[in-house]
Amino acid sequence: MITAMGRVEFKPEDVNLNVSGVGQAFNRLIREAIALPASDLHFNWNEDDVTISVRHLGILRRWSNISREEGARFLSYVKASAGMEMAQRLRPQDGRWVSNLDGRKRVDLRISTIPTLYGEDMAVRLLEREQDLLRLENLGLHAKNQFELVDLLNKPGGLMLVTGPAGTGKTTTLYACLHRLNDQTRQINTIEDPIEYSLPGIRQSQVNHRQGLEFPELLRSVLRQSPDVIMVGEIRDPVTAETAVRAANSGHLVFATLHAPIAAGAIESLLALGVAPHFLATSLLGIVSQRLARTLCNDCKIPLDVSRTKMFGSVEQWLGEKEGHQIFAAGGCEHCRHEGYRSRTGVFEVLRMTGELRQMVSQGRTAREIQDEAMRQGMLDLRRSALLKVAAGITTTDELARLIPAERFAAVGA
Repeated sequence: MITAMGRVEFKPEDVNLNVSGVGQAFNRLIREAIALPASDLHFNWNEDDVTISVRHLGILRRWSNISREEGARFLSYVKASAGMEMAQRLRPQDGRWVSNLDGRKRVDLRISTIPTLYGEDMAVRLLEREQDLLRLENLGLHAKNQFELVDLLNKPGGLMLVTGPAGTGKTTTLYACLHRLNDQTRQINTIEDPIEYSLPGIRQSQVNHRQGLEFPELLRSVLRQSPDVIMVGEIRDPVTAETAVRAANSGHLVFATLHAPIAAGAIESLLALGVAPHFLATSLLGIVSQRLARTLCNDCKIPLDVSRTKMFGSVEQWLGEKEGHQIFAAGGCEHCRHEGYRSRTGVFEVLRMTGELRQMVSQGRTAREIQDEAMRQGMLDLRRSALLKVAAGITTTDELARLIPAERFAAVGA
């Protein structure tokens, strides 16, 4: 049962955890997690018990604690169902399993295990197969950023990067871009680890670590398939980085993700992997950096009056007539399980390459210098994008501070 605070009071003794009962208990956990909704389910081993937690709206919530024996039964059941090595407990493993809940709802489960001090921790990523593929217009892009991104997608070739911490929706953004390009006139190939959604009309390939099939080999093979568009799930090594940049330079439209704190930081990341500055400067089209912000519950948000000019002066040119006169704080009610927030939305910055920026990349200028120049040219950065969502009553200043620390952007005076 889910309590008023959104925490599941899961009591394993309510369900028989024998060979057949453990499956029923696990399906119950999955149903409860999806109902929240949660993105991940965690089993973390402690000295005396196992903690079950979920990640809800980006925040980790503890559900319950079960005995180590019960935790072992869950672990064995999931590993067996996902085709993982049952006897392997000393090395990390990954698995995949499509679960049919009650014979109706299908949920794609991505399993990851890792040995820890007290046992084998397990994380389960939850992906509903029936969930509609998000389109660009549903990601939360500001109108300015959406226009700029669509303009970049219309380019015939070049490199597009999507950056951000883990769990901020980078793959969803890539899928939305591919969905827009998938008009049956282009050969689109993806290289993923793992494939998160099946995309009709798109040729998807998955890395296979057990067989030694990694990103570099798959990328080289994909290039022999005469693709128009290539998506690389993540650039992790120098070989993949160099191959992706050269493919973009040869006329392919290449999409890839990597980790960087701000859009311009992706340039430093690629240079650190050994990519030649000249090749990167000529191939790079643009960089999208993103975060996920919790959105307020409309049934209980608390209005607060503010000075529009004082608080939103840096984004006044993008404000609507009725925006910025009032902000809201999170309340709490039964509709949002007393969280104050109901869902999440994307916060983006879109850096479009210009002649000046290409010259700076070739010269090896720092990410901070490139970011400042992009903002001088009119880029709407992450902080101001988040501030616009505060002005529109979508999220709170607390979320802005949690996602984008002010000191990181002090130099830009946002």
